[in-house]
Amino acid sequence: MQFQKISTPSLKDLFVRELENKILSGELKVGDKLPSERELAASMQVSRAVVNTGIAELEQKGFLIIKPRVGTFVEDFYRNGTLETFSSIIRYNGGTLAKDETRSILEIRIILVNMAADLAIDCASDKDIRTLTKIADSIDENNTNDEIIETTFKLYHQLAFISGNVVLPLIFTSFKELVCKLWLRFILNNGKATLIANNKRLASLIASRDKAAAKAHITDITKEAISGKHNILD
Repeated sequence: MQFQKISTPSLKDLFVRELENKILSGELKVGDKLPSERELAASMQVSRAVVNTGIAELEQKGFLIIKPRVGTFVEDFYRNGTLETFSSIIRYNGGTLAKDETRSILEIRIILVNMAADLAIDCASDKDIRTLTKIADSIDENNTNDEIIETTFKLYHQLAFISGNVVLPLIFTSFKELVCKLWLRFILNNGKATLIANNKRLASLIASRDKAAAKAHITDITKEAISGKHNILD
């Protein structure tokens, strides 16, 4: 059995995390000008090389903007950030998101899951569809919430995989930790039977290749989670 070497965060990583926390907490606000690299290095007791590379990384993530001969400023990261920015926001919030951010994720999820269903119904083989159905049926063997949530993720990941779009499974996996927490909140608010029924209904509609009904089902259950009878935002 082999084990990977345990490593501590570098000074650059610690510098980046410190500035991210100050920005995300609002201590540093959009438009604020940072002290010079020399001042930052002195106050944080790191080298200017650490500050320089850290600022470059924060600019790439969308947290800062460097204006030559003017200075470095806090950027509007919601407008100009990337998926790396989003990952930092989730990490800062301990893996959870505020109400508006959660709603936004669910709205995007409607688009992505509908896209996966649309493509899968058009191009997935009967064998692929049977695999999807088996995953949905296997949920009856689950006893704990964690098992149900893991099977739910497997179902949606399989749907993304059989869509034939090679990027969709990667996107679904990237959001796994977050959506699993949302499914747990759904179960706690509405019971596991509702989530299980939703999963089986989706698999059944995909199996019958009923594109309109499948997309309507995906849209309806997600909208119910946003503001309907199965609301998970409040």
